Amino acid sequence: MSLDEALVELDTLARRLRRDCPWDREQTARTIVPHTVEEAYEVADAALADDGPKLVDELGDLLFQVYFLSLLLEEQGRGTLEEVARGIHDKLVRRHPHVFGDEQIETAGAVRSRWERVKREQEGREGIFHDVPESLPALIQARKVQRRAAAVGFEYPDVESALADLDDELRELRAELPDGAEERLAAELGDVLFACVNVARRIGADPELELRQASRRFQQRVETAERLAAAEGKQWVDLDLADQDRYFDLAKEAE
Repeated sequence: MSLDEALVELDTLARRLRRDCPWDREQTARTIVPHTVEEAYEVADAALADDGPKLVDELGDLLFQVYFLSLLLEEQGRGTLEEVARGIHDKLVRRHPHVFGDEQIETAGAVRSRWERVKREQEGREGIFHDVPESLPALIQARKVQRRAAAVGFEYPDVESALADLDDELRELRAELPDGAEERLAAELGDVLFACVNVARRIGADPELELRQASRRFQQRVETAERLAAAEGKQWVDLDLADQDRYFDLAKEAE
């Protein structure tokens, strides 16, 4: 089966489900979008795990979301799958003049800055922080806000400067710890997290994905530490913190 045939079959399937399945008939964009977001995270998990077969499967789920949401648009007379495809095609061509035109751009950072100029100059985006969705996860939203600011030159010149800012924010948080109000402590913590995102962005790391990875590593290490303790006849919950920490260090060494 060719790519064209496979995509036409998926379109036919989406229309059949919309027509014949009671659950699919009831759906709206508002009810479907939470599933779309969930599928996107499952794609991310499969990619981070470097699981090829799983990634193929999860990408299929996400692709179906695109087809189904496009079908809902078509029913309302507000767009079609063809318009979706042509729109993203034209947008990517427009935002890559160094590929489809005569511009010379050599670095990824320069490409991103050029994207922002195209958005403002050719796509009518207004303001520095145009189109930053409020519904984004906080870490992704912070990175997007920082990228918008960086596109107009407002950012630290290098990673060391971003790290120095993080150190400053940590000092301010520590200064509030003795008797600071809860609201002030929370605000200072927010500044620390924002500075962490800035460091992540400057070293080319995705803060959302890296925090997920860190959470996964912590979970695996605690589970390994619990098994190591059990192998010596000890119950994890009965250990004091010093012993738990010792087994945790052993779990890290075993990786």
